[in-house]
Amino acid sequence: MAVILTSGLKGIEQQLEAPAPIEQNIYEMDQDERIRNGIQDLPATLHEAIKLLKTDQVIIGAMGEHIIDHFLEAKEIEWDMFRTTVHPWEREQYLTSY
Repeated sequence: MAVILTSGLKGIEQQLEAPAPIEQNIYEMDQDERIRNGIQDLPATLHEAIKLLKTDQVIIGAMGEHIIDHFLEAKEIEWDMFRTTVHPWEREQYLTSY
């Protein structure tokens, strides 16, 4: 909640305008159409999200250094556990007998 409230207050302070609503399914748009509408992709992996979070001063400020440090540490451990796990899809894809 702190991040949402802080983000809203920053928007008010900076007099940011909300973008126009998008009335169509963005998943049916091609990449060029999404770019024209100012739609950015979310991070595709937890690793990408962690890298972006480390640069987001609004979120860091809202959460505080102590909390953000522990949160990032936990998420980095989670990412490391995920990336070093052999997933069922990999086993099925690469270890099937012919």
